[in-house]
Amino acid sequence: MTPDADNPGLDLGELRHAQPPAPRADGAVPLGPTGRPVREFPDPAPRISHGPAKVIAICNQKGGVGKTTTTINLGASLASYGRRVLLVDLDPQGALSAGLGVAHHELDLTVHNLLMESAVSADDVLLRTRVDGLDLLPSNIDLSAAEIQLVNEVGREQTLARALHPILDRYDYVLIDCQPSLGLLTVNALACAESVIIPMECEYFSLRGLALLTDTVEKVRDRLNFRLRLAGIVVTMYDSRTLHARDVMARVVEVFGDKVYDTAISRTVRFPETSVAGEPITSWAPKSSGAAAYRQLAREVIEREEG
Repeated sequence: MTPDADNPGLDLGELRHAQPPAPRADGAVPLGPTGRPVREFPDPAPRISHGPAKVIAICNQKGGVGKTTTTINLGASLASYGRRVLLVDLDPQGALSAGLGVAHHELDLTVHNLLMESAVSADDVLLRTRVDGLDLLPSNIDLSAAEIQLVNEVGREQTLARALHPILDRYDYVLIDCQPSLGLLTVNALACAESVIIPMECEYFSLRGLALLTDTVEKVRDRLNFRLRLAGIVVTMYDSRTLHARDVMARVVEVFGDKVYDTAISRTVRFPETSVAGEPITSWAPKSSGAAAYRQLAREVIEREEG
């Protein structure tokens, strides 16, 4: 593989014009958005017991790629299949908290207090959401100070791991919504996670940014967290009608192979509506294509993580 000039380690090459999968008249298995045969993911069996949690960082240093939307709706979908899920808002913008209907600017205790005050425990910050089995550690703009305050702390990269450790046995999944940067807060998320899910908007500049992110994941694995692995890449805002989207999808599958989830999240006006409503799309518009896509993604994640 010849590295791209601006992104060593990732050969972008020339985007070739990919054609949408053609209908199969011969009875063969149809192809999905990734160009691979469509697979059905059955409803998972219910859990008899819960914990310890699989900690997954939802990460991409590029903004506007669907990290928070994916964290909320994947978490709600996992909960709908009987998993106990904790969402961690590690972005000072607090979009995850707002997206679940929390008045985060009015909170007395947030993730910032959890990270910076030894007397504050996760239980002090924890909030129940409207979704059964889905809990939240909320955040607001106060968290922006933590990046500076953590610099002089001993074991600063492990601060989040220490804070979450006492409650991991209660949950099956912990999803961490990272801020759109590769700073110390994101490193904290990667240092305590077992795996990383990367939401990637299906456009060229998102593809270019994957090189920097995968390089950071490798460095954290080598230096801080040997368990860390790339769980997969979720293609978001996908529109199969556009040539550009099909080209980018074909290229990311060529580079990352089976690490690209079969499930692609298509564009829909329903997602902005859910942000205003403060609910996951699975409860706001349960029969929509977006809700169906995230339920399918949850089944795929469960099969990969628990199969």
